[in-house]
Amino acid sequence: MALLCGTDVSPSVPDRLADVPARATPRREQLFDALVALLLADGFAHLTLDDIAARLRCSKRTLYALAGSKEQLVRAAVVHFFRGATERVERAVRSAERAADRVGAYLRAVAVELAPASATFFDDVAAFPPAAEVYRRNTRIAARRVRELVDEGVETGEFRDVHAEFVADVVTAVMVRIQQRRLAEATGLTDGEAYANLAELLLHGLAAPGPAAVHGASPHREC
Repeated sequence: MALLCGTDVSPSVPDRLADVPARATPRREQLFDALVALLLADGFAHLTLDDIAARLRCSKRTLYALAGSKEQLVRAAVVHFFRGATERVERAVRSAERAADRVGAYLRAVAVELAPASATFFDDVAAFPPAAEVYRRNTRIAARRVRELVDEGVETGEFRDVHAEFVADVVTAVMVRIQQRRLAEATGLTDGEAYANLAELLLHGLAAPGPAAVHGASPHREC
């Protein structure tokens, strides 16, 4: 998600993200989309397979065709969530031309992807090791992606020469706090507001002086 969050959608992605459900079909994708929407809104620890089948208006046999148990179904749904989020976030990044705009696009897109997820969902993910591992893996991928975007900005002169891994680690720590709703509790900010502030802080902090500075950054004024 951190998301939150994603990386490039090159052919190597299935090795870097959690495995993609096999034999994808339109019906299978539709069921997983509906399942993800349900789990994001309500969490999953309290739900039985009967509950899920009733909410999705399908049979338990249909669910067993997706996964062999509730635990496997939940993990597959979390994988599906991150896979779809990754693709959409990367589309947003590709639409931006400048490095600074790509960093901003990345953070804003992550905010959009996390918006439907409830605190209950993230609490349940944290308490369920298979889902928590998928979450941790994607958080590491998000950190790597931020580092790549910062490196690009440094190389083009849009950003100051900074320690990209440190920047990525700081950003990832904030992402985790946003996803776990801890930042909301501490500041009262919504997820979207938190990511907007993170983008502003990051871009202004990285901005190189002179013409190559991040677009929109206010020039420093001497008193």
